[in-house]
This record gives sequence, structure tokens and C-alpha cells, in this order.
Amino acid sequence: MLRGAVALLGDELSFDGLPRDVLVEHGCISAIAPAGSIHQADQVIELPRRLLAPGLVNGHQHSHEHFQRGRTENLPLELWQHLVRGRIPVKLTPRQAYLRAQIGAIEALRTGCTTLVDDLALGAAVDHEVVDAVLQAYDDSGVRALLGFAMMDKPMVDNFPFVDELVPAALAASLRAAPRPSADQFIALMTRLVRDRHPHERRVGVLVSASAPQRCTDGFLRRLRALADDLALPVITHVQETRMQVITGLQFYGTPIVEHLAKIGFLRPATSLIHAVWLNPREIAAMAAAGTTAQHNPWSNLLLGSGVQPVRELLDAGVNVSLGSDGSCSTVTTNMLQVVGTAAGLSKLRGQDGARWLSAREAWRAGTLGGGRALGFGETLGSLRLGARADLVGYRLDTVSFTPLNDPLRQLAYAERGGGVDFVMIDGEVAMQGGQLTRIDEAALLQEIAIEFQGLAGRYAEAEADAAPVIAAVEAIYRRSLALPVPNDTFEARLA
Repeated sequence: MLRGAVALLGDELSFDGLPRDVLVEHGCISAIAPAGSIHQADQVIELPRRLLAPGLVNGHQHSHEHFQRGRTENLPLELWQHLVRGRIPVKLTPRQAYLRAQIGAIEALRTGCTTLVDDLALGAAVDHEVVDAVLQAYDDSGVRALLGFAMMDKPMVDNFPFVDELVPAALAASLRAAPRPSADQFIALMTRLVRDRHPHERRVGVLVSASAPQRCTDGFLRRLRALADDLALPVITHVQETRMQVITGLQFYGTPIVEHLAKIGFLRPATSLIHAVWLNPREIAAMAAAGTTAQHNPWSNLLLGSGVQPVRELLDAGVNVSLGSDGSCSTVTTNMLQVVGTAAGLSKLRGQDGARWLSAREAWRAGTLGGGRALGFGETLGSLRLGARADLVGYRLDTVSFTPLNDPLRQLAYAERGGGVDFVMIDGEVAMQGGQLTRIDEAALLQEIAIEFQGLAGRYAEAEADAAPVIAAVEAIYRRSLALPVPNDTFEARLA
């Protein structure tokens, strides 16, 4: 039993300032009552002067970027991405991959996030020991995690238009010849893992990740769609993050990419379109009709200059909106409290009608309930109510962020960034108490990570330097795309 905290209750996040007892049984909330009124419990955790809230759901990060946080700045996505997926892969041992994943797990727990989706790029080959090490990191930390593998069956260079015209032939040939996992290897990996790692049965599970439609043949997209449907797994894919990706869709399919996904039957419930920044009304209507989620990554979209998602138009159409941080090479942090605040703040750049700007409450709901719905958990994840999974965070109220306490939800969204996180429970198990992680030795892990990275930093620098000719070639494609118009009905996502 969690005793004595004030709470953001139910799907509406209501707050009355009265302390509550919350009883947790078998990983779920079984009772909520005035403090002191529940007398039968095997264990009592006292949480006076704490604000209890549903844990945040980070629908999108990349653990393969954690060792590169802070290494880049002021590059648009199409140029930046070659620093992360370069021609020279930095191969890690399983232990190094374990440590790298723990960076994201620790940051999640320390910043109010109880569920994360890790879209892991495997590089040149499927290394089963590395995959198992990442899963073990999440098992050990206590976080709820869903692991995907950024699957594609086309070379990275061929996810751009105008390649044969603007990329030197020898460079294009070498990029196309680079080793990468085959479609069959990806499917075999998913089939192996899902037997014991279904996310609705295990705290740490897997999902289906199609890296992006333009990186996949339509046949592979249909194969992944069928796999997810057969196994009842959630699906994620990057879609129309940038203006250039609208141009890419027009060049590849004759339509923007979301319209193409609707045409081939890829849009379904428990399917998240990551970023979904540059959209038109037809695409929004198609997402609403299919029950597909638009995932908002506002902090990432800011740092990569991608644009501002039309969140209000999505919500008006009935589209579920969730939130994600994206990877920490581009974002430097996966702090979901920052994502919530940025989502609400960034919306205020759209239009002059303040009533249509995103509120703190709407942003928090996207980061909790919206995230649970996106991953196929329905209403059971992301709410402090009876029957919901006990994924809860306690924030100290004796901090400057909550002094004076006027509106806890607004103060969470706009002021709290993790310093007040004091208690975390996930799946009914305590992962943090009294500000200390309970399942892992955080200090020892961070020290080991720092030591290990000393031997890796030079290899990352070498790989990043080797990307220079690729970036130069893709910049020519980027500039060509900027000169082409997007359809007039596309919601403008950038300031002039």
C-alpha cells in the first residue's frame, strides 16, 4: 500500500489535494481510498508530502545513440543521420551494449518515465548476444520496455530521391554494398523473441519496428504488417518527420507517405507514426479512420529543425496522440518531463487563438494514456485508477518547482524536470524509493560506462569523420528537395 500521497486521479488527472491510500495487488491498482482507511496490506510505503502521478510513456528512443549524446548540433535530419549510421560501424561487446541501454533506463526512472520504447538499430548484422544484453539491462533496471529493431530491406542511401543523379556512382555503389541484416533475419529475430517477450505478458518485451516506409519495399512493409497482426504486437515507423520526406513520398509513390501507407493497408490500431510532422487533412482523416496514433516528438523536432506537428488538428480529428523523446544523439536527453513541457509550449507557435494551444493537461495525457493506447494497452497503462497497471511516480512537493502549490499538473509540465522524483513503482514493483534506485547500482554503472567510453570515443570520432563525403552528397539532395514545392494543403510545420 502507498499511503498518504496526494494524487492526479483517473483519466482526467483530477486533483483535490486530499491524501490517499493506493493499494496495489498483482501489479495493478486494486483500491484508492482516503488516507488511513485501508488497513490490510502486506507492505506499507509512506509517501507524505508527495504527488503521486501515472508514469510517463516514452514511445520513442534509440539506445544505439546513448554513447553519442552531445556530439552533434545544428544539422537537419537528412544530414545528421549519417553520423549515427555511418559507413564504419562501432561494434560493441554485449556488456557495452548493456551499459549503453542502462543510460536510457536510468534517465527514464529519474525523470518520471516508467515505459520506454527502444528502436534499436542493429548495424551490419543481427548480434543475438547484443540483443539479449539490451533486454537484460531493462530487466535489471525495473523499467517497462518494448524493444524494436528499426527494420528495413533497402540500403540507407536509397531512402532518398535523386540518388543516381546527385550521389557519385562509386559512393552510391559502396553504400549499397554495405552489409546489413536481411528481411528474413529480421523476421527470424522477432519470431525467436516474441515467444517469451510479448509486451502484454512481460514487463520487458518486443514490438515491430519498420524503420521508415521509404527504407522498406512495399512487400516488406506488408510482411511486417502481417507479422504484427498475427502476433498482436504494436507497430512503430518513422513517417514524414521533415519537409524533405514529403518530397520523397511524392517522388517514390506519387503521394505523401501517409497516404501511401493507407493505400497499402498499413494503418491500423496499435500503430504509431513517429514524428508525423508534415501532414495534410486527408492523411489525418486516414489516421483517424484507422485508429492509428500520431507520435509527437517535440524536443527532437526542435533540435533537428524538423517542424511543429499539427497536434490540435490531429486531436480535433480524433487521432490518438502520444509522446516520445527520440534518440539522445540529436536530443542530448531523453527526459520525458522536458518532452511534455515542450509539447505544450511549442504548440503556442501555431495560430493566434490561445484556446487551441495545447494545455499542460492535454500534453500530460498524451504522455501517459496516449502512450498506453499507442502500444495496444488500451486504458490499462498511463492512469491512476482502479484496474490500471501500477506504473506510478511520486514527486516531492517540498521543492521549488511545487512552491507554492497552485496547479500541480501545470507545475509538473512546465517546471519539474526530475529533481523531485522520489519514488517509482512499475508493474507493482518498487524501482526507486527515497530517491535511490532499488534494483541496480546506479553509481557503479555510471562509473563503468564512463570508463568503457574512454576506449570507444576515438572509434566514434573516426566513424563520424568518415561520414563527411556521404553528408556532402546527401546535402545536394537536401538542397534539391528544398527547391521543390510541397502540396498546398500540407500543414506548414516551420516558420519562414
